[in-house]
Amino acid sequence: MRSEIRTAIITVIIVAVAMGGIGYYFTTLDKQKESTAPIQQTEQNPTPIQQVNQKPGITKSVPQVDESQFPVAPDLVGISGYINTTPDQLKASMKDKVVLYDFWTYSCINCIRTFPYLKAWNEKYSDKGLLIVGVHSPEFEFEKDINNVKMAVSKYGLTYPVVLDNDHQTWDAFGNRYWPAEYLTDSLGHIRHTHFGEGSYDETEKVIQQLLDERNQRLGLNSTVDQSVVDIKEHQFANQQTPELYFGYEFASGRDFLGNSEGFQSNQVVTYSLPLGLQQDHFYLDGQWQNLPDSMKLVSQSGKIVLQYYAKDVHIVAANKADLQILLDGKPITSSDAGADVQNSVAHIQENRLYNLVSSNSAGQHTLTIVAQPGFEIFTFTFG
Repeated sequence: MRSEIRTAIITVIIVAVAMGGIGYYFTTLDKQKESTAPIQQTEQNPTPIQQVNQKPGITKSVPQVDESQFPVAPDLVGISGYINTTPDQLKASMKDKVVLYDFWTYSCINCIRTFPYLKAWNEKYSDKGLLIVGVHSPEFEFEKDINNVKMAVSKYGLTYPVVLDNDHQTWDAFGNRYWPAEYLTDSLGHIRHTHFGEGSYDETEKVIQQLLDERNQRLGLNSTVDQSVVDIKEHQFANQQTPELYFGYEFASGRDFLGNSEGFQSNQVVTYSLPLGLQQDHFYLDGQWQNLPDSMKLVSQSGKIVLQYYAKDVHIVAANKADLQILLDGKPITSSDAGADVQNSVAHIQENRLYNLVSSNSAGQHTLTIVAQPGFEIFTFTFG
């Protein structure tokens, strides 16, 4: 073979080998890039799964969530006071936390009955990334006093941050309308769960656990979340029950349960007399009572409130110092029916708050009579 031909063949072979090597190199590089690239969502795989450490050697699958589909929680605005925190401390503590905003007011029996769950969740999850913020949005004027709110926070053992939303600016920013109300956000601040009123505690706790798992994944934390739920006996409501009854003329619009023919008279002192017949679920006054926007105050030397109701428990929201004689079905209430704030058939009103007058073994129809002293102020009847 001529030397020129032999040289040409050898050159072709060398070039072919070189080109093959180069192709193999770039193919390997592309595979390495693919193996490190994030998983893309497709029609077949809309919610890709990533692995997060639960315990050494154990992984937990946590679905990715497109948080952008959920609204971002508004800022806390119009806050007039802080309890268990300061503005700077609260702002810093909210960063990267799952936040439970609890809208409450301290004289609300429905709010009070949620406290055992909130306290249990705070104890169980606060070191796992949950922050509870109590947003105290008052219903009555006396609930705007920070000293009264501090009294309630201490009484009920609330250790998480509480802010005073006295002008309902944060309430309005959330579009809230209820006590209690729970707004639960993920660690990026998106509202992922809401619940209004009592109940559904297991459901709310499961969402807390889910959002804490998502937080762990986002922050790359090697942390586990206990998947059990707190074991607390839930309040049992009767099949039927007298509705909440308001004494303030501004609160009674559309829900007027004052049975006296004299009715509400704005900012007036009215002399009320008990009629011969009483209507169920209406309250009746005897004596001279001053009509106020959110309450009524006894101004005569003697006065009564009479109510025919159906319930197990009866509470009042009351203010000013007074001793009240409590009668049930015309007789001094006995210890078997007396509420937690009644001793020897007498309720001692000392603070502006909710008082439990009746706590019977079962729901039933009864007539409650309150014999009051001058200066006694009442805002509402609530039942359970």
